[in-house]
Amino acid sequence: MSDLSTREKIHPGTAPGEDIALEIVGDGDFATTDMTLSIGPAHPATHGVFRIVLELNGERITAARPVIGYMHRGFEKLAEYRDFRQIKALVNRHDWLSGFSNELGVALVVEKMLEMEVPDRAQWIRMLIAEWNRVLNHLMFVGSFALELGAITPMFYAFRERDEIQYLLEAATGGRLHFTYNQVGGLKLDLPKGFLAESVRLSKLTQERLPDYFDLVLGNEIFQARTVGVGPLPPEVALSFGVTGPTLQAAGVPEDSRVTEPYLKYDEVDVPVHLGENGDSFDRFACLLYRIQYSLHIIDQIHDHLPAGPVNTKLPKMVKAPEGAAYQRIENPLGQLGYWLESDGGRTPWRLKMRTPSFSNVQSIPYLLEGMLVPDAISVLGSVFFVVGDIDR
Repeated sequence: MSDLSTREKIHPGTAPGEDIALEIVGDGDFATTDMTLSIGPAHPATHGVFRIVLELNGERITAARPVIGYMHRGFEKLAEYRDFRQIKALVNRHDWLSGFSNELGVALVVEKMLEMEVPDRAQWIRMLIAEWNRVLNHLMFVGSFALELGAITPMFYAFRERDEIQYLLEAATGGRLHFTYNQVGGLKLDLPKGFLAESVRLSKLTQERLPDYFDLVLGNEIFQARTVGVGPLPPEVALSFGVTGPTLQAAGVPEDSRVTEPYLKYDEVDVPVHLGENGDSFDRFACLLYRIQYSLHIIDQIHDHLPAGPVNTKLPKMVKAPEGAAYQRIENPLGQLGYWLESDGGRTPWRLKMRTPSFSNVQSIPYLLEGMLVPDAISVLGSVFFVVGDIDR
């Protein structure tokens, strides 16, 4: 065997001790065969029932096709048979990591249609709970993405912080996953006694622990080898796919609904936005960590500005929206969430259309995976942050 770069074939039937007959096939190039690999519909690198079909040439991905629809539950259609005040119980479930933010968008769009003024205290509390919900969401992805790449310790750290935040939110809302704390015109209840003191303590504690994540994950050379330069997303491509949130900010686009189209009281606080340089898996993960840090910065400002007063507006027994339509977008943890609400003047919506961040973010996956190696698929899928219920709504 004089040339190791050639592919050589041992003839079958060669007896022990006999000279081995070799046949050289090819001119030095290894022959490959295209293969289709189906990942899913239940894979540990995704958050929900999701399937992706890969076309492979050797270990190189030549095409990728996401397959969705395994979890479709018809939120939009169900909303047409619910009172305007009842929709919140549906929508806080499509992205189960962002329940409060989901219901907040519905409350805002209904209030916009009714031209309803919401008390200042309710708006500030909504901001406070929304930012804690953002931290909860991001901690889950910080832990799970590292776990998907083989690091288990960050998941333990993330759930240490998540548990304390869950207890805090449960004290105010009564729920740990589906909060249903918003209502049209304000909030279900005011904050309980001692909530603010605990929120201040927990914000300080989380900020003190946050450098551990930067050192443990971003500073890890194995994590860097798996993510730096993997799945880069140029800003113009990101915009063409409609991706938002940390996936878009990692590409260097400074879009955040809290800044570009403020709602609640976001125009009265400082809202920093971290931008990536290469839009790769490393930048997308770094954006999550910085967004946690910036949410805690916003929470501290809310502690200093929270006014006294009522937290809800008295509603009639029967709520009817005037004939017409309204649109409201908010900055959900995973990106831009929009609700299009249309009324025919009755007690229920004539049409509710949701623009969810996960649905648009997943559109970029075929572009990101093309040309990558098979092991890189986990790094890419884990860093394009989505919840499958937010796609199959």
